[in-house]
Amino acid sequence: MSPPISSSSSSSSSTTATTSRATTFQGTDSIYPLTHTAPRCIFKFKMRISKRPFSICLSILSLDLSPPFASGIGFNSGVLGSRLISGVDCPSLRRRRGIFNLGGFNRFHTNNIMDGMTSQYQHPISNDAAQDRCIWSSHEGGHKIDIGKQIFCNRSLNMKNIVAVGFDMDYTLAQYMPETFESLAYNGTTRKLVYDLGYPPELLEWSFDWKYMVRGLVLDKKRGNILKMDRHKYVKVAYHGFREMSKEDKIATYGNTLLRDSFDEPDYALIDTLFSLAEAYLFAQLVDFKDNNPGKVPNNADYSRMYKDVRAAVDLCHRDGTLKQMVAKDPKKYINEDPSIVPMIKMLRDSGRATFLVTNRYLLQGMYQSGRRRRHNQRTTHKKRIQNGLWDYTNVVMNFLCGNQTTDGIHSCNYSWLENFDVVITGSSKPSFFHEDNRANLFEVEPESGMLLNTDNGTPVPQIGNSSPRLPSKESKKACRVFQGGSVGHLHKLLSIEASSQVLYIGDHIYGDILRSKKVLGWRTMLVVPELEREVELLWESRETRKQLRLLRKERDLVEDKIHHLKWSLKFKDVSVDEKQNFLSELEELESQREEVRLRHQQAQRSFHQWFHKVWGQLMKTGYQNSRFAHQVERFACLYTSQVTNLSLYSPDKYYRPSEDFMPHEFDILTV
Repeated sequence: MSPPISSSSSSSSSTTATTSRATTFQGTDSIYPLTHTAPRCIFKFKMRISKRPFSICLSILSLDLSPPFASGIGFNSGVLGSRLISGVDCPSLRRRRGIFNLGGFNRFHTNNIMDGMTSQYQHPISNDAAQDRCIWSSHEGGHKIDIGKQIFCNRSLNMKNIVAVGFDMDYTLAQYMPETFESLAYNGTTRKLVYDLGYPPELLEWSFDWKYMVRGLVLDKKRGNILKMDRHKYVKVAYHGFREMSKEDKIATYGNTLLRDSFDEPDYALIDTLFSLAEAYLFAQLVDFKDNNPGKVPNNADYSRMYKDVRAAVDLCHRDGTLKQMVAKDPKKYINEDPSIVPMIKMLRDSGRATFLVTNRYLLQGMYQSGRRRRHNQRTTHKKRIQNGLWDYTNVVMNFLCGNQTTDGIHSCNYSWLENFDVVITGSSKPSFFHEDNRANLFEVEPESGMLLNTDNGTPVPQIGNSSPRLPSKESKKACRVFQGGSVGHLHKLLSIEASSQVLYIGDHIYGDILRSKKVLGWRTMLVVPELEREVELLWESRETRKQLRLLRKERDLVEDKIHHLKWSLKFKDVSVDEKQNFLSELEELESQREEVRLRHQQAQRSFHQWFHKVWGQLMKTGYQNSRFAHQVERFACLYTSQVTNLSLYSPDKYYRPSEDFMPHEFDILTV
């Protein structure tokens, strides 16, 4: 079912504050009553009979409610033996099965979960055997791929020309749960603002709505505004804090200027990574807090100063190691398990490709910045400790992702996951890593001790005395080697890359991972957009509504053209008194019709906008234009998809080809 085009719901910013509460229903994650009829199952399943106990996950999407919701039913049995295998996920049963929050929108004191929205970032959990059967190289592989898990192509890419496939770790291989991980970062940041930067203790009562902000937004630091713009950099949606700006305010602020604003640093901040959602939300909260309580902000700080304080608090929060320790202590609480990661990498390696991991280790990025501000001897000592921490955290996360578990299910840390890669580089300092003139030193890491060893462009350098590193034996020459720092030149040498176009790099950060590697090097790129899975499913459900919107737009154009023609006739043609009266009557009727069509079209657009997100609408669209984020994806990502493991659903030798581009003069002719 498509979103109803006749209804108009109010913006989330105007929703009254209520007390957050949790309510449990059996078999549904929705706040809407189960009054829908004739639901249809949109997933195709394959069933295999097994003698072991089985788990069944059924996800049913209602087509009769707006917004849609998913209901899930779980069965467990030790008598019947079967396993239901699906190529798609059952997000409603991921974690809080049958539990949801009815949240208010008090930005300061409540847990304001947006009604009717499901998690944008949830991913399936299933056992290794089930996932292994779903990969392309398995006996059951090669089946039709669900639209939410397809890989979309902007530029032709023949995988036969790719000799090395690289991965980022955070939000690429490791999909963090925003409801726990980003909330952890948010709470730590508010504590730093209060206890280290002098902000009032009221901040400690605030809560984080992890569904409110989306990628692709722009923060206006000086004015305290949050913007969403189209690919031409025209501001289409704007909020001051959590208050929606009127059309007149938007035009006055961003439209009536002699010079086009670039909307870049230093006056603006780009929300181009999922790590930035919490700080954007906190900035909006502070803007509202300052407007309502101007005397409570330290030193009467302006909006720009408050943003700097948020950034400083984020760095402090990362620097004290709390986030790293919390995630390392219980990775399952903060990171989605995806057992198809190892089969995917194994398939790539079996096809003859080298694989590598290059990660910044974002959680400790601020520690580097702090270290550079210290005296030389203190900085050196601190740097060694930091670099060990970089490797330690990477090892913890990759152990978890690669499924290294003991018999009692507790994850154990070892180094067996390294067999999935040829080279691992931590602390790479992307995007500067991608500049070939980067002169950063490359250190080799001893996995067992975390010790950093000097290298000569990747070749170990023996030292005098007992401190000399162990040179790799002949048997271990093909084993994965772990490094710290360096540059892309080192990586190319380690992997014997002859041309940049032979490398496919997969990441989630449009700037740090994709833009620089594509623009500077010419690497082939794939962007991971977790939000995409939900977006394409809603697009599929709203096909009829999109057609009706186009018809309303054409009807509006037709009526306006008739009005213009009548006005022209009255102004320049010689008409009799009776004809003039008829023209005026017809003009009045047409103007009334135009207003009626305009209101219907406006309401339909707003309803369609809120179908995807109650505040920001579609991720990849702003009105009828591609959003700025979509424009960047189109320019710099050769491929894009919702999950990195979607790569396992395709042949490792696949030739990816883009769809046909349409210009406006072709659209109505070729899309009939």
